[in-house]
Amino acid sequence: MKQATAGDTVRVHYTGTLEDGSTFDTSKDRDPMEVNLGSGQILSGVEDALIGMAEGDTKKVTLAPDDAFGDRNPELVQNVGRSTIPAEIPLEVGAVLEATNEAGNPMHLVVVSFDDEEVTLDANHPLAGKALTFDLTLVSIT
Repeated sequence: MKQATAGDTVRVHYTGTLEDGSTFDTSKDRDPMEVNLGSGQILSGVEDALIGMAEGDTKKVTLAPDDAFGDRNPELVQNVGRSTIPAEIPLEVGAVLEATNEAGNPMHLVVVSFDDEEVTLDANHPLAGKALTFDLTLVSIT
């Protein structure tokens, strides 16, 4: 039976969970994810786990924060003046705002707290600092 190698396009069902068992993402109720192995489309630890799998194989892989989205960087949490955010944007804790970085790339900022004077925004990836476990089922290889 053919095993997945770099350069293959695979279709895989996955469920990603956190250490407490909660699911942060899954393909369970939709089409499998399609990935070209070796292209860097997904986390390298998940890609490495798919290499060598055959159609129908299942595998569980756990990635440390360094192998997933890195550790949380406290420098990515900053306070800005409330007046820098347009008044028509409603603020609430947990809301995700989109901004553009110096290179012109979009970035997501999570509202941590706010008052009439300041807004605290977090630019860390929501999964930064977390170990991630993926349950993988290889559906097909082309």
